Amino acid sequence: MKILVCIAQAPDTTAKIAFTDNNTRFNEQGVTYIINPYDEWYALVRALELKEAGTASEIHLVTVGNAGAEAVMRKALALGGDQAFRINAESHDTFMVADQIAAFAKDKDYDLILTGKESIDYNNASVGATIAGALDYNYIGFATSLNVDGTTVTVKREIEGGEETDTAPLPMVISCQKGMAEARIPNMRGIMAARTKPLNVVEPVAANALTEIVSYEMPPAKTGVKLFTVDQMDELVEALHSQAKVI
Repeated sequence: MKILVCIAQAPDTTAKIAFTDNNTRFNEQGVTYIINPYDEWYALVRALELKEAGTASEIHLVTVGNAGAEAVMRKALALGGDQAFRINAESHDTFMVADQIAAFAKDKDYDLILTGKESIDYNNASVGATIAGALDYNYIGFATSLNVDGTTVTVKREIEGGEETDTAPLPMVISCQKGMAEARIPNMRGIMAARTKPLNVVEPVAANALTEIVSYEMPPAKTGVKLFTVDQMDELVEALHSQAKVI
């Protein structure tokens, strides 16, 4: 079984966020990029577990991005991926990214494509489903458990108020979240091996972005907590009516 793991790079969660060009561009000055945690901790590690169990024979990694994304791909290779592919395009549009990955995967006979449930910068949670639609693969999202038996997968996923268990035939796309696997750290042997593993650059296909970023803005600053004593119930009720906001 061949597995393709989709990798996105995202700003480190400790990065200071700022915008330029009249708040239309993310300021990358001094920002360190990491593998999107949902892609690394859950999608990639579960793929590695399947290979270690003898279920999968090969794990490929793919990302859409410029040359700056190669550092995170090397880390993904160090964790245990066999080959990496960088589609030489840059876009913040979900549909364009998914179309590029689908076009790349179309003739590669991947049995299973794994993504994280979402990226931590844009939180769209739609790349996996869009890839599945473009390839006409089955799709299950927000999975917490994945087992493969021959050409059938059994997947557990969270739903409102509980958990759902699904079975479906391969090939398919699955987006992964917490519970799927435990995070790993690359060891020295993996880091050294990653230096010689293939990191291939693939030219993009023609694809139009369906969305564009008009502007960014920071969330409003948190305000202080307003306290009421037990003998201030009238004031509390008035504040709830006049000041409280429903989110």
